[in-house]
Amino acid sequence: MARDTNPAPAKVKKTRWYHQVWQAYQMTRRNDPAVTWYVLGVFFGVVALGALIGLLINHPVYVLVVSIPFAVLGAMFVLARRAEAAAYSQIEGQPGAARAALGTIRRGWTFPEEPVAVDPRTQDLVFRGVGRAGVVLIGEGPSPRIEKLLESERKRTARVISGVPITLIQAGNGEGQVPLRKLPRAVQKLKPTLTKQETAEVIKRLTALGAVRLPVPKGVDPMKARPDRKGMRGR
Repeated sequence: MARDTNPAPAKVKKTRWYHQVWQAYQMTRRNDPAVTWYVLGVFFGVVALGALIGLLINHPVYVLVVSIPFAVLGAMFVLARRAEAAAYSQIEGQPGAARAALGTIRRGWTFPEEPVAVDPRTQDLVFRGVGRAGVVLIGEGPSPRIEKLLESERKRTARVISGVPITLIQAGNGEGQVPLRKLPRAVQKLKPTLTKQETAEVIKRLTALGAVRLPVPKGVDPMKARPDRKGMRGR
């Protein structure tokens, strides 16, 4: 009687929520050594406030116990915010950093991985996104140098989608530019003007324009740097 000699497939080990929190903390500490003191300060600060309130209402033990979950949530909130800032600092300055930041937009917008325009001499980039607010062109490079590349791409895009709103945004830390951390929010705030069907048609037309093959930096995804908040509560 033949026996099955194929080994059973190994089970994929599930990442626990506390592992995610620890990984986020380690990553953040490398870029922000003060994060430990901020997290501990918030935790013990909330606990101390709870103890004080408990003494004032003559229920110190009860209020102290109730304050501990709030202290944990407060500490995790601080860790999440500083982890996000650390993640952006890791990719800032790299070619394609703007596209990496835009990758945190989970719905409503389509951003191809490759830029639609590149200055081969300066490595300035332009990325294009399509959503119900129309087309947004994100320029990555010093202003006003990137302004010329953006305007050139705007004219090229307008020839294909006449009448569709085109918004130009410069990503960076210069005057009139949008920092990486605020870039996703700046795009999401654009007012919708197209229907879903019109948006799909715009995407179809722009696909024919193609893009430039250039990889996005393999840095830390700012979204993944945030600890899972449901996991923090043990769900």
